Amino acid sequence: MTELVDGFEAERGRLTALAYRMLGSRSEAEDAVQETWLRCSGALGDPARRAEVGNLAAWLTTTCGRICLDVLRSARVRRETYPGQWLPEPVVTPLDGEGFAPDPAERAVRADRLGTALLVLLERLGPEQRVALVLHDVFAVPFDEVAEVLGTTAVAARQLASRARRALAAPGAPRHTADLAEQRRVVAAFVAATESGELAELVRVLAPDVMLIGDGGGHFPAARRPVTGAEAVGRFILGLFGRAGRYGARVRSRPVLVDGALGLQFETVHTDGRPLRLVTAFAVHDGRITGVFNQLNPDKLTRVPGLGPEADGPPHQ
Repeated sequence: MTELVDGFEAERGRLTALAYRMLGSRSEAEDAVQETWLRCSGALGDPARRAEVGNLAAWLTTTCGRICLDVLRSARVRRETYPGQWLPEPVVTPLDGEGFAPDPAERAVRADRLGTALLVLLERLGPEQRVALVLHDVFAVPFDEVAEVLGTTAVAARQLASRARRALAAPGAPRHTADLAEQRRVVAAFVAATESGELAELVRVLAPDVMLIGDGGGHFPAARRPVTGAEAVGRFILGLFGRAGRYGARVRSRPVLVDGALGLQFETVHTDGRPLRLVTAFAVHDGRITGVFNQLNPDKLTRVPGLGPEADGPPHQ
């Protein structure tokens, strides 16, 4: 049994990252990995049965993938009744890599740097397409193993992944191709434009088809539909920080990594007096911001540490 435990623990980080990419929720990902262990210990606790499994990593991937597929199928109903727009639970890490407890999902997200934009786009896919794409394109699982997870053929699994890629490349999909250095330049320009309060300056940082999505989870007001277009998004952002200034609320912020890409973490006070925390992720392509993702649902920010005294002041208007 010790050998089995060691083998599972060696794969835990990869399984957690896989489940997070499929589900968009750290808590659900951890539950899926725990369920994978329970099935593993039950099915392979017998040394004779364990000896029949030639590749433990592949067995665990298949099992975890099937669990995630079941969760995704049931999640469709929950997402349809979700109050307002849905964004994934963010994995937030500091830029210097210090100050946060190490976590398998955090380490894996830092390694692949896929960003929130992909998780948002994955929500456009059906469960089978999402599983096929994540397993094959993100984690390089061969299509014959993907087919085993989906209970189909390798040809069908390949077709599911192909359809998923086309859906992600459809018009209106936020593009995120910038490396971290370019992200720093663009986000710095975004912050400067927001601080200036000049709409024209902010619009220059935004792609013409930029999309803004906010997830308040029913706790805080957020746009019920995506805000699209550089001018509309610019006005929305300036209005957001302008309201905080008019109510005398101090806005504190610092740059962080959000799902491996550069983002911002804010703390302020809502107009009704409640503390308001916000994590903003960006998609950046060709020197402009193509996506702004505001997570302000407190239920999805419970694992994000608060800002310390070293945090800066606004963006503000």
